[in-house]
Amino acid sequence: MPKFFINKNDISRGQVRLLGEDEKHIKTVLRAREGEEVTLCDGEGMDYFCSIASLERGVLLDVLSKTPCETEPEIKLTLYQGLPKADKMEWIIQKCVEIGIDRIVPVAAERAIVKLDKKEGKKLERWQKIAEAAAKQSGRGKIPEVSQRVLRFAEAVEEAAGLSGAVIPYEKEPPENGLRQFASGFSGSTAGIFIGPEGGFSEEEIALAREKGIRPVSLGKRILRTETAGMVTAAILLYEWE
Repeated sequence: MPKFFINKNDISRGQVRLLGEDEKHIKTVLRAREGEEVTLCDGEGMDYFCSIASLERGVLLDVLSKTPCETEPEIKLTLYQGLPKADKMEWIIQKCVEIGIDRIVPVAAERAIVKLDKKEGKKLERWQKIAEAAAKQSGRGKIPEVSQRVLRFAEAVEEAAGLSGAVIPYEKEPPENGLRQFASGFSGSTAGIFIGPEGGFSEEEIALAREKGIRPVSLGKRILRTETAGMVTAAILLYEWE
């Protein structure tokens, strides 16, 4: 069933009217008709099952019932992603939202080749739209947030120090210090993952992460690309916790 996000204050007397991009999607992409059903989500953990009452002046929906959304992980996982080249960030955001990431923070790491500079605002806006589309497609109970600005590595580790725990995959860590060991001993409600750009993290960045309590871990015997590592790490952790 198609899913769209709303503000719960948009519901009035058991009805909701969708306009703009959502209206266009329902009418031109889904080619929906009156009587067909869609799901709305308020982004706060509640799903509303609705029927299309009218396609005039937007899309008017009757709320039939509501139920708590069951698709959100209990542990809120933040991805601190070193800026990759080309359009890899779009792929990373899309797939990590599908997996269950709660928040994405772009990070300007030492070895990152990409410098957004004047393009930062437009890129962040586009990345947030990609997160929203992926949340709709995968039936999420919220739209994961893409940070409103790119953080320097030192800022990112300082922020992550306030989480219940965080890991930073590092190719020099022994295989026995893996994600399962971190996951099995974890008892908090928030966690972070640091993924380096194509060149990885420098030894100085790893040392700073250790100082802030962020745990270097091994992802195994093979070296993963930056666009693969975040998805693998998130999938393993959420699988272990769920």
